[in-house]
Amino acid sequence: MKKFIGLSGLPRSGSTLLSSILSQNPNIHAEGISSVCQLMWDLQVSCLNYCKIPLEANNRQQTQFDVISAIPHIYYKDIKSEIIVDKNRSWTLPLNLSLIQNYITENPKIIVLERPIIDIVKSFVAIAKNNNENNFEKELLIEESEPIMRSFVGVQWAKQNNHNNNYLFIKYDDLINDTKEIINKIYSFIEEPIFQHDLNNIINKYPENDKVYNMIGQHDIRPTISKRKIDVELLQETIDKCKILDTLTV
Repeated sequence: MKKFIGLSGLPRSGSTLLSSILSQNPNIHAEGISSVCQLMWDLQVSCLNYCKIPLEANNRQQTQFDVISAIPHIYYKDIKSEIIVDKNRSWTLPLNLSLIQNYITENPKIIVLERPIIDIVKSFVAIAKNNNENNFEKELLIEESEPIMRSFVGVQWAKQNNHNNNYLFIKYDDLINDTKEIINKIYSFIEEPIFQHDLNNIINKYPENDKVYNMIGQHDIRPTISKRKIDVELLQETIDKCKILDTLTV
């Protein structure tokens, strides 16, 4: 059984950079956005609804656990590393945390990345403009929408319910400015020995195809760590919404 670590939090907060750094450790596999959470959720819904009666009729109650718990193993069956860092912004949501607890491990470890909402919006708008998409800004802060608002709700819930220390919260600026210290903190959190990473030669070993997202460049990283200056002007309405959301951080 491989050790399963969640990587979640807000978008545009350094998850691709962090995954690329951690993947330098041969004992850690950290790739792009994973489908594990959604696959487990969909199968659980099926077992609790469409398949419930035939499962019960054939005394197959154990089958629900067997097939759902098998998904992470199947998804990562070709990975030799003993530690899987599974990236999905939904791991902070309570029902998805329960998926991990019920089918993977009773003591989940989830790394949660944060960044001021206004900086996240600016980053998305800049990438959208580079892809000739100029109306993206108005869609970003719609309630319960992806990729920001649903993630924001999950991060807030996780902060308010971290009684068992299942979550490690990391701010984007800390990851950029104090990278070595943050990486060491992660190793302590996941209870693994510290690995000496090369922070001057960072490569994304598992690049995502951004053409699929219609957003070329959103997962690009640089070989050395630096904070990219984002020079975009936002609508005043957007700025006001961002300020409100940023004051809600617990």
